[in-house]
Amino acid sequence: MKKGGTAERKPFRPFDLALAGRNGVKRFFHCFYKIEEEGWSMEKMKVEEKRGQKTKMNGALMLIEALKAENVEVIFGYPGGAVLPIYDKLYDSGIFHVLTRHEQGAIHAAEGYARISGKPGVVIATSGPGATNIVTGLTDAMMDSLPLIVFTGQVASNVIGSDAFQEADVVGITMPITKHSYQVRDVQELPKIIKEAFHIATTGRPGPVLIDIPKDMTTLEGEFDYEQDIHLPGYQPTTQPNHLQIRKLVEAVSQAKKPVILAGAGVLHANASQELQRYAEQQKIPVAHTLLGLGGFPADHPLFLGMAGMHGTYTANMALYECDLLINIGARFDDRVTGNLKCFAPKAVVAHIDIDPAEIGKNVPTKIPIVSDAKEALKELIHQEGKPGDTAAWLAQLEGWKREFPLGYKNDTHAVKPQKLIEIIYELTNGEAIVTTDVGQHQMWAAQYYKFNQPHRWVTSGGLGTMGFGLPAAIGAQLANRGATVVSIVGDGGFQMTLQELSVIQELNLPIKIVIVNNQALGMVRQWQELFYEKRYSHSLIPNQPDFVKLAEAYNIKAFRAKTEEEARTVLQQAFALKEPVLLDFHVAADENVYPMVAPGKGLHEMVGVKLCEESLQ
Repeated sequence: MKKGGTAERKPFRPFDLALAGRNGVKRFFHCFYKIEEEGWSMEKMKVEEKRGQKTKMNGALMLIEALKAENVEVIFGYPGGAVLPIYDKLYDSGIFHVLTRHEQGAIHAAEGYARISGKPGVVIATSGPGATNIVTGLTDAMMDSLPLIVFTGQVASNVIGSDAFQEADVVGITMPITKHSYQVRDVQELPKIIKEAFHIATTGRPGPVLIDIPKDMTTLEGEFDYEQDIHLPGYQPTTQPNHLQIRKLVEAVSQAKKPVILAGAGVLHANASQELQRYAEQQKIPVAHTLLGLGGFPADHPLFLGMAGMHGTYTANMALYECDLLINIGARFDDRVTGNLKCFAPKAVVAHIDIDPAEIGKNVPTKIPIVSDAKEALKELIHQEGKPGDTAAWLAQLEGWKREFPLGYKNDTHAVKPQKLIEIIYELTNGEAIVTTDVGQHQMWAAQYYKFNQPHRWVTSGGLGTMGFGLPAAIGAQLANRGATVVSIVGDGGFQMTLQELSVIQELNLPIKIVIVNNQALGMVRQWQELFYEKRYSHSLIPNQPDFVKLAEAYNIKAFRAKTEEEARTVLQQAFALKEPVLLDFHVAADENVYPMVAPGKGLHEMVGVKLCEESLQ
């Protein structure tokens, strides 16, 4: 030391590699390379250095910051004790939150948002009953492959397993109905868990991911690091098709005389509608849709056969029965599509394109399996420019079936026919509305008579068949596409399961048009009792209904009632002219059934009600 306490300055020494050690050398040359070779400025170096710095914050704020990093625009949720720290940070976060009136409404709204936007729906529910109220929605999303990120509150870590107030084993309950589930045990792991959750939910076959967060994990502090890369060795979805399998399919198509494509929701999830149309036109292959696949191929296209399955068109079902090559793209061969498996596509070579290898060969033996993203597989098939098969006679036969056995019904001037109601809605919306439904007869009529020519316009519960789905799903759909016309077609039974969400629609002034197909019954249950249980209508008729118009008015929502076709058209015109929510109560023919129909245990070629459709056109 010099006098006065000033440290003695040592002379400059060249960089000593030996003293710096391995990490120092790596840092030195890394920085030198970036500055000298890449032309990095000192400002850019400071940004790079800042990225490596970690900010300390509590778990609740970590969650909010992670959602911002994932560009989350809206959260659907319901607060409670275990998630109060999260809601406190949400208060001034700038993220839009929708307070639904029940947790089931929140998760169905998130499903509607995910289906229309293609982005993951985000849900927050508190511990115990809040978490158990979302079980139906999780199952629904799992079966229909919808990406959700669901945060559930949990009791504090030190009382887990003690039957504490509002404790439930949420991970144990939901493990079979989620794509993956976590329980946070270390606040430092929370950012990594959230980032992994978004990755898992949105890649491969989409699905719901649940994160269970004990309350203390939201108040403890840790270092927030959201820049880390995600690498999950046990989860590496195959997105590119195998070239040899593609060639096998190209060869099979060139030899086929009666090919058909069965297109499911996988086409929509992959945003592959344009590729599907190009491929079908290139190879002259007709297309049938599953219920969830509607909109993936234009309904007014000459190659479109309609929906296949239990209530599918005669042409679509007979095409699946008679075809010699069946190409499944993004569908899972569920029982409502196949009917009796012993009679399903008995003459066909089956090819199956699916991103989930577990679905291939699960229900139907598959000769040409192709594990791939639907869009990537279709792009490769188009690129191959394979020789089309000789399908002229097949296409002519299908056109004949379309003319001879179209969908139809006997019109009635005394009551509104539900099929006619759907046709009027289609006409007044120019086929461009987003349509959500509950489950039952009205769902099938909507699928049959609303012609979806564009993708991402159809929101319904397929695999689980959840009553009460349609109304809250419409909330999410409208928030996903603010400028769209959204029509929620519901039955009088299912509507009453989640009608409390009218409050949200009114509060946000969402211009959703709620169409109640009111037949004073659990319509599909009543139809099955009529056909298979000797008309013993055990608890399926609901003659004592509330006044739905007055109910809507109690929520300060405009409402109309119609009992004839003329009245129906008038009130629908009035409703669509209004830029606000409207409820419409249509008293339809109560004894109307959905046809065609494939009875349980029967093959697709054994439809009933086909003659009725034919006679209706005479």
